[in-house]
Amino acid sequence: MKKYVNCFVPYVDKAQIEQTVNGLKEASVVNKIYLLATDKSVGSVEGCEIIHIDSLKSSATIKKIATVATEKYSLIYTKESTLVLGLFALERMVKIAQDTSAAMIYANHFQIAKGVKKQAPVISYQKGSLRDDFNFGSLLFYNSEALKAAAESMDSNYIHAGIYDLRLKVSQKGELVHINEYLYTEVEQDTRKSGEKIFDYVDPKNRAVQVEMEQVCTSHLKKIGGYLEPKFKEIEFNKGNFEVEASVIIPVYNRIKTIEDAIKSVLIQKTSFKFNLIIVDNHSTDGTYELIEKYASDPRLIHVIPERKDLGIGGCWNIGAHHPKCGKFAIQLDSDDVYSDQNTVQKIVDAFYAQNCAMVVGTYMMTNFDMEMIAPGIIDHKEWTPENGRNNALRINGLGAPRAFYTPVLREVKVPNTSYGEDYALGLNISREYQIGRIYDVLYHCRRWEDNSDASLDIVKMNDHNTYKDRIRTWELMARISLNKRDK
Repeated sequence: MKKYVNCFVPYVDKAQIEQTVNGLKEASVVNKIYLLATDKSVGSVEGCEIIHIDSLKSSATIKKIATVATEKYSLIYTKESTLVLGLFALERMVKIAQDTSAAMIYANHFQIAKGVKKQAPVISYQKGSLRDDFNFGSLLFYNSEALKAAAESMDSNYIHAGIYDLRLKVSQKGELVHINEYLYTEVEQDTRKSGEKIFDYVDPKNRAVQVEMEQVCTSHLKKIGGYLEPKFKEIEFNKGNFEVEASVIIPVYNRIKTIEDAIKSVLIQKTSFKFNLIIVDNHSTDGTYELIEKYASDPRLIHVIPERKDLGIGGCWNIGAHHPKCGKFAIQLDSDDVYSDQNTVQKIVDAFYAQNCAMVVGTYMMTNFDMEMIAPGIIDHKEWTPENGRNNALRINGLGAPRAFYTPVLREVKVPNTSYGEDYALGLNISREYQIGRIYDVLYHCRRWEDNSDASLDIVKMNDHNTYKDRIRTWELMARISLNKRDK
C-alpha cells in the first residue's frame, strides 16, 4: 500500500516512545515518524527524525510540523503516554479521509485508567463545537494540505493555543469527521471525577491559557461571520407592573439536606426595596415539601407546586418567572447553594441599573458541603469583558453564578425545559442583543458534594451534556451569522 502518512509524536525518552513507534512502523500507510522533543539532549531513535520544539501546543510547533508534512496526511499524537493502534487502524483512517475529503479525522478509542481498560467514545463535531477542551481523543489525523494552509494563515505566536488555533483554522477549510469506531488505545492519566474537571477553565492558574484561547476563538468568529461588535440594546426598566422589585427563584427536587440553608440565606437579605422568594418544588418526595412549609408564615415565601410533571430545571424556572408575584428582576439560587452574605440581592439589583443590562452574573466561591472553600476557590469569570464577553461565551462552558434577569426579557426569551445547560442557553440568547452585567464580589457559595448533578458522570452522560451544549452553541452561532448578514 502507498505510504500516505507522516506521524508526529511527543518524545520524552526511549522507554516512553518505544511501543508507540513500533506500532506506527507496523502500519502499512506510515512513511515517516517525527519525534517532538522539548529536551535537546534526548537520544536518537532508529527510523525516526527528531524535531526540537518549545511546547506541543505552541504555534511554533504547528508551523514546524507543517514545514515537514510532505505526505497527504499528518497524524499528530498529543499524549506522552503509550499509543496502541488497533488492527489496520491507520489504514481505516486513510480510507475514511479519502472517501470524505475530510480536513481532519478523529475516532472513538479505548482508555486505560488505573489499569482498567474502558471504551472512550467521543462526539461528533458541530459548527458550534468551539470550546477549546473539545475531546477528540489523543490521535488527530489531518489532511496535510488543510494543515499547511492553516499554519500559513497563523498570524499570532501562541504558547498554549497553537493546537486549538490549528483546529479552528482547519475547520474553515473542511469537515472534521468523527469515526465512531474504536481504533486505538491510549493511557489516561487524568483520572479525576467529572465534577472536578469542569472548572479547569476558570481556575486562576490557567488565566494565561484562557487569554490565548479567547484570542483564537474571537479571530475565528470574525473569519466565519459570527463575531458581534460591542453594540447593545438599551433598557429603560419600565415594562410591566411588578408588586416587588426582585424575586429569588429556587427550583427544587428532593433537596432536604440543603434547601433550608438556601431559604435562610434569602430571607435574611437586607434591601432598600421589596423582594420575595419563589420556590418551585418539582414534586419532591423526601420531605422537602414539608421543610419548605415550615417557612410558609413568611409572606415573602411563595411555595409553588407545578401542575405539570414534565418539567426540568428550566421548566421550573419558567413557572417561577411567569408567576404573577414574580418581581421586576428574577435572581437565581440553586437548592444546593447559599448567598454569601445579606447584601447579595441588593448588589445584583443595583448592578442592573448601573450597567444597563438584561442579565447580571456574579462571582462565586467553591465550597464543600460544610461551606468551607475548596479548589479552585473563587470563580470570577474575569474573562467576561463588556467588549468581548458575548463572543468568548461561545467558547466556554458556562457563564458563572449567581445569575439574574430582567424579568420582561426573561419571559420573552424563556428557558429551555432541560436540567442541564438551560442557563447557558439563556445567557447566550440574551447576550446576542443585550449587555450582560458583571459583579466581581463573591455573592454565592457553590457547594460541591456527592449529590450534585455533575459530580461524577459516566462518559455517556458527559457526552450527552457536551453534545447538547455544542448544539446550543451551533444554534446561537447560526443566529449571529444571520444577524450580521442582515445588518450589512
